[in-house]
Amino acid sequence: MSPINPQQERILKAIDKALTQIFGKEAAHIIYNYIEENHEVRKEEIIEKLENFTRGLEEFLSTGAYAIEKKILEDIYSNYGLIRRLKFERFSGQQDFVNQVKLLMTSR
Repeated sequence: MSPINPQQERILKAIDKALTQIFGKEAAHIIYNYIEENHEVRKEEIIEKLENFTRGLEEFLSTGAYAIEKKILEDIYSNYGLIRRLKFERFSGQQDFVNQVKLLMTSR
């Protein structure tokens, strides 16, 4: 596992914050465990295995995952400020969650 940079850390925190706010700590823990057991993604590996994490989240929550993904992206955007948020929102209809997060990780 490679070390995570500050942008990746913000993304991990946004994911955890969204899951915890919506479901509570215990349910978020159950979601993390499900994804780890069924998709081999530990919490600290989410950035490296983003596609598998997203697949597991969508499998566990079905269509509810899309609302969670939107909340995660909103939290990430809020960390980047309004100008960056507007820049990234232009692409929101064109790209899926994984691609948007990757775009955020490569932006400066």
